[in-house]
Amino acid sequence: MKIPTVSELFEIILIKYRWVFVVLFLLPISILYTLYEAISQRLSLHIKGSQKIHDSLVKDIQAQIHLRNKTEPQRKMCTGRPGWKAMSFRAGKYKETFWKIDLGKLVNIFAIDTDKNLIWVEPLVTMKQLTTALNPLHLTIPIVPELDDLTVSGLIMGMGVETQSHCYGLFQHCCVAYDVLLPTGELVRCSANENPDLYYAIPGSYGTLGFVVAVAIRLIPAKKYVKLRYIPFKQISNLDRLGNEMLKLATESGHDFIEAIVYSLDNVVLITGTMTDEYVLEKMNSIGYFWKPWFYKHVEEILQSNEIKEEYIPLQHYYHRHSRSIFWELSEIVPFGNHPLFRYFFGWTLPIKISLLKRTQGKTIKKLYEKHHVLQDMIVPLSALKDSLVFFDAKTGIYPIWLCPIRLPSLPGMLRLQSGKEEMYVDIGVYGNVRVTSYQAKKTTRELECFVREHHGFQMLYADCYMTREEFGKMFDHELYEKMRRRYTCEEAFPEVYEKINICART
Repeated sequence: MKIPTVSELFEIILIKYRWVFVVLFLLPISILYTLYEAISQRLSLHIKGSQKIHDSLVKDIQAQIHLRNKTEPQRKMCTGRPGWKAMSFRAGKYKETFWKIDLGKLVNIFAIDTDKNLIWVEPLVTMKQLTTALNPLHLTIPIVPELDDLTVSGLIMGMGVETQSHCYGLFQHCCVAYDVLLPTGELVRCSANENPDLYYAIPGSYGTLGFVVAVAIRLIPAKKYVKLRYIPFKQISNLDRLGNEMLKLATESGHDFIEAIVYSLDNVVLITGTMTDEYVLEKMNSIGYFWKPWFYKHVEEILQSNEIKEEYIPLQHYYHRHSRSIFWELSEIVPFGNHPLFRYFFGWTLPIKISLLKRTQGKTIKKLYEKHHVLQDMIVPLSALKDSLVFFDAKTGIYPIWLCPIRLPSLPGMLRLQSGKEEMYVDIGVYGNVRVTSYQAKKTTRELECFVREHHGFQMLYADCYMTREEFGKMFDHELYEKMRRRYTCEEAFPEVYEKINICART
């Protein structure tokens, strides 16, 4: 038996007993922080003249840009939001030297236009804010990524996906207009009809074309509940059938939501959902209550039964079903978090703020995460699903894995499809500690990236990127993006996307 070294023993203690610090210190702080945000957001929904307040905030940001242009025009700009507040695992190292523009007050919903079916929001509005504001109005937006603190701008710039994506595409595809501050400080509006080139270039540009200060998002009717249907698949030979079934469900009408949770190559649950105003009482499951099992654990119990099951979940609970457990990431930090005793007595304290988890990570923890942890979303054609799962299994051994089919339209921009026609893709979300001894962060991630490129897929921009500039250019279409960079003189004002998302630019 190998005796661990002092450094290895220290790593084991940090990994296995971090929960002590999280439970005793971070959870109470997280509760207070969440309460503060909830009160601030609730007040923002009832402020009269919020359009005027928004306009005033935009003028303040313009003044910041003008000051930079006058005093240090050679210094490139970025947002002043601290890296630890972002949902990405890593913080942008570039922020240490760039001219930071403070957008921190742009956190409000400032107009709901029911005649045009639009909601106007500022870039730092979260998904929890949106569902809280729209649910009482029986309205929703087409795509609602489930983690509470995901922001509108983050989902536009980093490519947001959710279980409605088989109908509506990515989050950016339900955004009908952007208000953007250009490097000169000029405010322009862009949409499919007004400044269309800029409109299509903004998603995925990662803040390198201008500062988005307002977004118009399409509204659709919402119902009170979601009728869910769980379909277990328990043999590896069923992976082909899983892909075919997912494609069939995604292309036929009647399914508002589709996802799958993969527990191993032999154990998968396909989940479909339909919004409804009616329910069967004995099949009601308010999964969002704090004493309820974490959603993925609930699904795992259905998998063990190996029977198709139907149930009803309140819409608001469904939207944020993975928030309490941060998908399954919290189980690595608080291993007993799903235990009934913890849920009943302390479950109300969850979800813990991801930003606080990042804020309290020392250098050692960060290195351990880089060494042992994967946080990746990669999009590949649905036809490559089986090969992708087998490849990810061999390279990481991480489970569960989240699957979400996506209808990608053929539009200009960074995600321009080589085929030139609409295609059905699937998002493969891999989150957790690696389970294979051969894993090496740089080498393995580059292998995953190469696999995705060879299958004409894409990597979410929030994730670690070990690609070279040339490889990144092959994955994403830069033609329109570079055209906009030249048109709006962005070269001196902002770095390129690659310079912000590659591993060397992040700490």
